[in-house]
Amino acid sequence: MTQALKSLSMAFLAVVFWTQTVVAAADREKIEEFLQVTGFDVALESIKLSAGSAPQMLGLDADDFGFQWTQLTKEVFDTDYMHSLAIDILEQTLTDDLLDHANAFYGSDLGKRLVQAENGSHLEEDEDTKREAGDAIFAGLVGIGSSRVEDFKRMNAAIDSSGNAVRAIQEIQVRFLMAAAGAGVIELQLDEPDLREMLSSQEDDMRLSIQSSSLSGAAFTYQAFSDEEVSTYADALEDPKMKRVYELMNAVQYEVMANRFEAVAVRMSNLQPSTDL
Repeated sequence: MTQALKSLSMAFLAVVFWTQTVVAAADREKIEEFLQVTGFDVALESIKLSAGSAPQMLGLDADDFGFQWTQLTKEVFDTDYMHSLAIDILEQTLTDDLLDHANAFYGSDLGKRLVQAENGSHLEEDEDTKREAGDAIFAGLVGIGSSRVEDFKRMNAAIDSSGNAVRAIQEIQVRFLMAAAGAGVIELQLDEPDLREMLSSQEDDMRLSIQSSSLSGAAFTYQAFSDEEVSTYADALEDPKMKRVYELMNAVQYEVMANRFEAVAVRMSNLQPSTDL
C-alpha cells in the first residue's frame, strides 16, 4: 500500500486545506471569468488525469477493468460537474478584491503567457517524461548556479503558504480508502485512526517528494521564460493577496478531488475485471 499511497500523493501536489471564511463574495459570472483568466479551469480539468491513482491505491491497475474504467472515470470526473462544484464554493469565498487582483496579474502580457504554459503542463498526460525532463532541466540550473532555482523555491512556498499540502493529501487518501472500504471494494486491515497514524509516519518522506516534484515541475513548465520573468512571477505570488487567492484555489481543488475520489470508490464496487478474448 505504501507505494500506491505515494503514487496518489504525487498527483496532488497543489492541494491544501482552507480553514477561513470570506464574506462579500464575487458573483458567479465574474468567477467564470476568473477561472479562465487564471487557468484554474484547466487545472480543475486536469484532475481527471489523476484518476489512475485510484486503482493503484487498492493494489489494482486501471487496465484490469478495460473500457469499464474509461467509462467510469469519464462519468465521475465530468469536467462540467467539477467546474460547477468549484464555482459553487468560490461563489461563497472569493471576494471581488482578491478576484480583481489575480485577474490583473494573469490578464497582463506576462500573465497570459504563464497561464498558457501552465495549462499545457497541467494537461500533459505523459507524467514520466515530464518528470524526467523537469529533473534534467532543474539539475542543469543547479549546476550553473541559476537564480531561478531560488525563485522556484519562493514560488512553491508562496503557492502553499500555509504549508498544509501534506495533510491535505493524507485527508484525501483517508477519505478515498474509507469510502472504498464502506462500499465493499476492499477490506481495510486498519481502522481510521491507525490509517491516519500510518500516513502520518510517512509525512517527512512525502514532504520531500512534494518539494522535489514541485521544483522539477516548475523547471519544466517555465523553461521558456527568462530569469527576470521567473523572478517577477515569484514576486507576484508572494503578494499577500495572491497567497490568499491560492489558499482558496487549492482548497477548492482539494475538495473537488476528495469528492470525486470518494465517488470513484463507491462506483468501483460495480466493476468487474475484464478478460482477454
